[in-house]
Amino acid sequence: MLEEFYSEYTEALDEGYAALFAGAGLSQPSGFVNWKELMKDIASDLGLDVDLETDLIALAQYHVNTRAGRARLDKLLIKEFTKDTKITESHRLIASLPLHTVWTTNYDTLIEEAFKEANKRPDVKITQKNLGTTLPRRDVTIYKMHGDISQPEDAVLTKEDYETYTLTRPFFPELLKGDLLSKTFLFVGFSFTDPNIDYILSRIRTLMGQDRRDHYCIMRQVPKPKSKSGKAKAQYEYDKKKLELRIGDLKRYGIHALMVEEYTEIETILKELNRRSHRKDIFVSGSAHVYDPMGRDRVESLARTIGREIIQKGYNLISGFGLGVGGAVIIGSAEALYADEQSSIDERTRLRPFPQEPPQGMTRKQFWTKYREDMISNSGFAIFLCGNKLDSSMNKTVIANGVLEEFEIAKRLGKYPIPIGATGYAAREIWNEVTGSLDQFYPMGGVKGHFKTLGDENKSNAEIIDAIFAIAKRVVPK
Repeated sequence: MLEEFYSEYTEALDEGYAALFAGAGLSQPSGFVNWKELMKDIASDLGLDVDLETDLIALAQYHVNTRAGRARLDKLLIKEFTKDTKITESHRLIASLPLHTVWTTNYDTLIEEAFKEANKRPDVKITQKNLGTTLPRRDVTIYKMHGDISQPEDAVLTKEDYETYTLTRPFFPELLKGDLLSKTFLFVGFSFTDPNIDYILSRIRTLMGQDRRDHYCIMRQVPKPKSKSGKAKAQYEYDKKKLELRIGDLKRYGIHALMVEEYTEIETILKELNRRSHRKDIFVSGSAHVYDPMGRDRVESLARTIGREIIQKGYNLISGFGLGVGGAVIIGSAEALYADEQSSIDERTRLRPFPQEPPQGMTRKQFWTKYREDMISNSGFAIFLCGNKLDSSMNKTVIANGVLEEFEIAKRLGKYPIPIGATGYAAREIWNEVTGSLDQFYPMGGVKGHFKTLGDENKSNAEIIDAIFAIAKRVVPK
């Protein structure tokens, strides 16, 4: 099931019809929101035991009924859903995906903040009025179908809110219906005990009728009990059976469950999606003050050919204008783009010269690291050329620490490194590390001979180019 999901959802990302639906669990670094814990005081005020209640949305309604208002409920739930929240790695991974549509029941602003952090422009839809306007040059539309922390009095919290939803927010269901029919959704951040999922699923069923397409939902297996008592075991077996029934019920809505043992596996899935969705994007790293052992003419010709071949072979270029080699790579890509009337330079390249002045509150090093992370997170491969610079304090050529840092970032983010060791310096160091652990970097195998070519300065530029794209093709067979 997981491989089928990767294949179908990656295709949806590639073709622009992927969407994501985020639940409250995405905003909790320690795990999914425990609704029963949130409603414990509310239930106590009503003289009820929250552990005996199953409809927590109704519980919220009972509270409003007895209090003749919802001020305390607004304050409690909005506070709890946004307390101590921060952008998680999962948020960042989602923001790095080529998504254009995100739906959420969350009240916090973490998703939109993550997209902004990734230098993307989110168009956030909270109210009916928002739906009538379009943010210029938006990268992603975020539909906050249950409201936002900025407007707690209008948040969807109670049973009455859900019952009157189509009256108070009539356009949201229509838009959701259209997206469910035309896009492939990934639901993330929902537990099988989350009351939101029941209402959302019932709404999906009403909206879709018999028309549906396949969607996916990441859900956690019932944790095995720590206690060996008969009561704990019985509760585990009961919850496990209930989860199995829920998984079966999800299929009625065209939703296939992807089961994980631990919440940390969600990050693993999102990382793999990132790697696959950016497999056509190649980041080129490198700098050169000197060009030995290959010589300047040959290195510049190689860099120019790499830029040209990236475009001609259907890949996209990401570059930070590395001194001495970046310009040649960009010239090569531009030559290929201007020769191809079907391609746009804006769509096929992402060229980001390093700014010299950091924003207030950040050092230049911190800013450049963030800048590098942003570029590399949007790539699938990272090619490394040369990697040396002049140390003016010593008046000598040294290995470029920026290129080494880019390799460390690529390694941490799970990107495929393609170091051309034959060009020396940082590229040679990176080549030594990668070839020493080739199975770790390329678990699918079949690239050993190509890496040998990349490290041999006696091989021709044409042979090195062939090796680079043979490695890429091994990862991206299509």
